[in-house]
Amino acid sequence: MLNPTYPAVPILSLVGFVLVLIPLPWHLEAWNSGTCLYMVWTALALLNQAVNSIVWRNNAINWAPVWCDISSRLIVGAAVAIPAASLCINRRLYKIATIRTVSISKAEKRRAVLVDLLIGLGIPVLQMVLQFIVEGHRFNIFEDIGCYPFTYNTSPAFPLSYIWPTVIGLVSAIYCILTLRVFMQRRAQFKEFLSSTTSLTINRYFRLMALATIELLCTIPISSYGIYLNAVKDPIQPWKGFADAHYNYSRVELIPAVIWRMDNITVMSFALSQWSLIFCGFVFFAFFGFADEARKQYRKGYRFVLKKLVSPVDRVLAPNLSLGSLPVYVPRSERPKSEKATLSSVYDSPSLGDFKEDVQSEA
Repeated sequence: MLNPTYPAVPILSLVGFVLVLIPLPWHLEAWNSGTCLYMVWTALALLNQAVNSIVWRNNAINWAPVWCDISSRLIVGAAVAIPAASLCINRRLYKIATIRTVSISKAEKRRAVLVDLLIGLGIPVLQMVLQFIVEGHRFNIFEDIGCYPFTYNTSPAFPLSYIWPTVIGLVSAIYCILTLRVFMQRRAQFKEFLSSTTSLTINRYFRLMALATIELLCTIPISSYGIYLNAVKDPIQPWKGFADAHYNYSRVELIPAVIWRMDNITVMSFALSQWSLIFCGFVFFAFFGFADEARKQYRKGYRFVLKKLVSPVDRVLAPNLSLGSLPVYVPRSERPKSEKATLSSVYDSPSLGDFKEDVQSEA
């Protein structure tokens, strides 16, 4: 069956994987842990999506069971990890807006990073563990989509799996609203703090706020719609215990595209899942890939590559040569003489007349 998303999804996913990691080095230097978590989780999710869409194009064969175990867990973790990273960003922005002192000690920075790691890594890992409770079987394989986790649609699945992205998004939205409110009240002190730190500028602050706000506007509606579909459209099965839910757990369901594409809700759900990840990667690069600090890093990289490409001999022979320079006009009076004239001026040999005069004088 024709896949309308191929090769757009794998190509854009790989491009997004590369682009979202470009600003990572200088954000690590600035101790922006929430932003780094956002980049890493988005990049992993995009790479996972690209591999799945390539390997399982036009087939639903269980080629790599171990990979599918890892891939399905990564999908579960990334579903809450990206909102959790956005929560870390909004929380940090709120802390900056409400700061009382201009200087921050290294101990406070380390404490802030540890809290971000607990949120951005701890919550996704906890979600992966809780997902096992409501997993009916090992995983599913959808043709053209790849490995995908299966959640047994029972009442415990809502508090253990479905609601986490929405809850995290709502908490992050509260931080975002409070940040805007405090910023309007303490604008002068806020600008004083930003002027005293080199890791965060006013432009980067507002780019972070815009990124977190856009992520909220995408996460809350999509996750809320998913809860609605699981509560209304799909029948909720009775919970009969862990053993019943995990009966024949090792099985893998293989679903051809001709089957799952018959359900419009499933098609729309997969489309939202795929394109929202691509959107996250490209939006992040749009905010931070063209910023001042990014352009500085690009110039450093360009000079480094240029230095490696130009050989030492070329640098000695042409020390003043600049790439991309325009031709220089030399006036006619300043142009060098021809090679013949130049040689004549250097090697000024006697003429025949001079030779005759010498002979007559000797005679």
